[in-house]
Amino acid sequence: MSVIKSTRIQSIDILRGVVMVLMALDHTRDYFHLGASLDDPTNIETTTPILFFTRFITHYCAPVFVFLAGTSAFLYGSNKTKPKLFKFLFTRGLWLIFLEIFVNSFNWTFDYTYSLIVLQVIWAIGIGMIALSFLVFLPKKVILGIGIILVAGHNLLDKIIAEGNSFQSIIWYMLHQPNSIPISETRFAYIIYPVIPWIGLIALGYCFGSIYTRGFNAKTRRKWLLTLGIGAITLFFIIRGTNIYGDLTPWSTQETLTKTIMSFFKVTKYPPSLSYILITIGPSLLFLLAIEKAKNKITDFFLVFGRVPLFYYFLHIFVIHSFAIIGVILFNEGWQDILSNISNKSIIGLAKYGYSLYIVYLVWIGIVALLYFPSKNYMIYKASNKDKWWLSYL
Repeated sequence: MSVIKSTRIQSIDILRGVVMVLMALDHTRDYFHLGASLDDPTNIETTTPILFFTRFITHYCAPVFVFLAGTSAFLYGSNKTKPKLFKFLFTRGLWLIFLEIFVNSFNWTFDYTYSLIVLQVIWAIGIGMIALSFLVFLPKKVILGIGIILVAGHNLLDKIIAEGNSFQSIIWYMLHQPNSIPISETRFAYIIYPVIPWIGLIALGYCFGSIYTRGFNAKTRRKWLLTLGIGAITLFFIIRGTNIYGDLTPWSTQETLTKTIMSFFKVTKYPPSLSYILITIGPSLLFLLAIEKAKNKITDFFLVFGRVPLFYYFLHIFVIHSFAIIGVILFNEGWQDILSNISNKSIIGLAKYGYSLYIVYLVWIGIVALLYFPSKNYMIYKASNKDKWWLSYL
C-alpha cells in the first residue's frame, strides 16, 4: 500500500472503512440471525443487551457515510470551479439513485422483476448530492446554517403524519415519513430513508471539509475535532435527558438498570433524529482526532474499505445474500420450498431459518475477510488509474 501514493486524507478513509465493516455486521444480522424477522433488536421487551448494542453500534454507519460524503465533496471541489463541482455532484447524485434502484434493490431481493424497490442510504446520498450541487453556490456560512436547521429542526415535523398515496403524501414520504408507495399493481417502492435530515447532514459534512484543506493548521483542526465531538455528545445527553425534543421515542425508566440504559439509547434512525445524529457523529469526530496520526496494520486494513466504499457496499450485500441462500440450501432439507416461498421478501424469509448471534459474528468476520482482497485490488487499480474519469463514479 505504501507504493501507491494518494492525496486522500487517511484518517477520513479509516473512519469510513470502520463504519463500512460495521455495516456488514448489521446486514449479516439481517440475513443470518434467527430473530431478525421476528423481533426488533431494539425492542426493550424482547431483545438482549448484546443484540441491542450489536444493532446500536451499527447506527454509526449511515450518518458517518453521509456526513463524510459531504466532506469528500468539499475536498473534491477545493481545487475546482463551482460549475464543475455542480456538474460532478449532480451527475453523481443521479448515478447513485440509479444504482440504488436497479443494483441495490436487486442485491437485497434477488428479484429480477423489481416488485420491491428499496430506497436506502445510497438513495439518500444521491438526493443529498443533488441538493448539495445547488447549495455549493451559496456562502459556506449559509450552507452551514441550512445544515443545522435541517438536522436540528426536522423533529418539529414529527407530528405531521401523511396517509394514502396522494401526490402530496408521496412527497412527504420522500421528505420525512418512511413509508411504501405503489408504483403499479405488482410493484412498490419502500422509502426507508426520507431525505430532509440526510440533506442537512451532507451539508454539514461539506462545511466540515474546510478543516481538512491543505494549509489548515493541524493543531487548530484537532481543537475543532475535540470541541465538536465533546460538544455533540454533551448536547446528546442534555437533549435526550430532558426527554422533551429530539427523538420520536422518549426514553423511560425500566424495571432494571440495563433496560433503562437501552431505553435511553434507543434513538430513532428512520428518519434520523437529532439525538441519533448527535450520538453517532460526536464520537466519530473524536475517533478522527484519535487516529489522525495513526499508521499501522490495523489502520491499513480499514483504509482499504474506506477508499473503495461504493464498490465494497454493493459487493458485500450481494455476497451476504448469496451466502444466506447457500446456508438455507446446505442446512435445510426442504430448502426448495423455503426459497420458493420467499418471493420478494427474501431478507425476511431467510431470517426465519437463521442462526444464533454467535454464528452471525463468525459469518460477519469471514465475509469481511473474504472481501478484503478484491477491495484492496480495486483500491490499487483506482490509485494507479487516476486518469480514468469514470472511476470517480465507482
